[in-house]
Amino acid sequence: MLGPVILAASRSDKMRRFVSAAPGTKQVVGRFIAGETVEEVIPIVQEAAAKGLDVTLDYVGEDITTRQQAFAARDAYLELIEHLRDLGLGARAEMSVKLSMFGQALSGGHELALANVRPVVEAAAEIGTTVTLDAEDHTTLESMFAIHEELRKDFPQTGCVIQAYLFRTEDDARRLSGAGSRVRIVKGAYKEPATVAFQDKAEIDKAYVRILKILMAGDGYPMIGSHDPRLIAISQELARRAGRKLDEYEFQMLYGIRSEEHVRLAAEGHRMRVYTAYGTDWYGYFMRRLAEKPANLLFFVRSMITKN
Repeated sequence: MLGPVILAASRSDKMRRFVSAAPGTKQVVGRFIAGETVEEVIPIVQEAAAKGLDVTLDYVGEDITTRQQAFAARDAYLELIEHLRDLGLGARAEMSVKLSMFGQALSGGHELALANVRPVVEAAAEIGTTVTLDAEDHTTLESMFAIHEELRKDFPQTGCVIQAYLFRTEDDARRLSGAGSRVRIVKGAYKEPATVAFQDKAEIDKAYVRILKILMAGDGYPMIGSHDPRLIAISQELARRAGRKLDEYEFQMLYGIRSEEHVRLAAEGHRMRVYTAYGTDWYGYFMRRLAEKPANLLFFVRSMITKN
């Protein structure tokens, strides 16, 4: 059960310093992080578009401790949108945002996060794209869903994320499955207590399928965030049973993971969106990728050994 240990380490400053300084880290981080600057990530978007893939862009960094940092995160997304506009890539790229980056955990954080994310959503709409609000740990979700509801009053295309391992999520899925909604379903990648979340992988998978059924039977637009071949096949079957066309749902996978599958699904006519993270504050995002799959951790350890 290495996953919970790694997730705990994702909050450790001591581990952050150790991992950042490790000889093999840069090589492995490059597998999951598309670059550190907007100038480095834009060619990735262009390359994806050439392959028939869409992207959702995440400027990583969650440990915001000042309002100035929250404003800087907002401005980084606005800069990204300017680049997408200038290159005519608005139709191929949306944004994923974590409200913690916009100051959600600070004093007055709910109002601050809403104030910071609104201009990003507005700018995205102006170039023909949208924003999806990422789900974080369960203590942040009421604020996230409230901000999502507020933004949808003016920008109904604004999406949000739900996490299958939380007990509450089936009810959230029913509430969010109406016409015009855009909902990404993921398994969940935060260390959550047994009082609020399933701990067993098989139970999480079962919950994922139950939630998929709700979303596919609804009137919204499901976004299936998974690399699991079985869940992908189940998603396709549920979509078929619901009478959904290929443009009435989409698959989403992480940059650097199962890249051949990205291209295969797109070639079959599915909308395939690659979750593409960039930025210098990559540690928390990186550690969750290690926790999700033992093979990722093994790759990291081997890289460290090879470099020593």
